[in-house]
Amino acid sequence: MLRETPNVRQIPGEPPRRWFADEFFDLIVWLETDGSVNGFQLCYDREFHPRALTWTKTAGYSHNAIDDGDISTGSHKSSPVLVSDGLFNTKSVYDRFEQAAGLLPEEIRKIVSEKIKEFPDAEKI
Repeated sequence: MLRETPNVRQIPGEPPRRWFADEFFDLIVWLETDGSVNGFQLCYDREFHPRALTWTKTAGYSHNAIDDGDISTGSHKSSPVLVSDGLFNTKSVYDRFEQAAGLLPEEIRKIVSEKIKEFPDAEKI
């Protein structure tokens, strides 16, 4: 079940954000000054094949794999980065999100669900 992370660091110059997480998802939501949703990033399948669906009002959609920064040289892990990955299983992610979203604020749950279903080139649910 997605639960809000308290005291999320806010980045000066960027929209305010809220963060929700469980064992499968991380959901970062960017807000307008009036508190409405400006965009989100839904990271999923964090343990086995982490990917991220991102949507914002201005940029639209992107879907990426997350390169977790495995050690390549030296002893320190690199920062995770987004890399191309156009494959998106709409139904699987939608179904799992709906099961996990019970504690989310209604506006956030609704817009994330809608945007998952509306992802371009995805099979329709």
